[in-house]
Amino acid sequence: MIANAALLAALSVFLLAAWLAGELTFLAPYKVALFRLYGLFMAQMALLVFFNLCAAYYLLGRWFFLRETGRKLTHMDRDLIASEGVREDVPPELWSTRG
Repeated sequence: MIANAALLAALSVFLLAAWLAGELTFLAPYKVALFRLYGLFMAQMALLVFFNLCAAYYLLGRWFFLRETGRKLTHMDRDLIASEGVREDVPPELWSTRG
């Protein structure tokens, strides 16, 4: 899930940089001076945006893909308690004591 969030964040930052490069073509004559004076600052801001997007996509992925996990695990636990046939396949130390 972290790799997917990082991929989406990198893609978003790349698309944002490409869009900005297209919109700021009037600054092309000054690009050497801009990168020499503010290149490090621009790289730091791009990295900051990447990390923030990575965290946002990670939280969104956790919320979207893991929201029903507790209910599914509870359902499986009830099935393991109720069904003796399933317990034959599971070692006794893994049986649930709840229920």
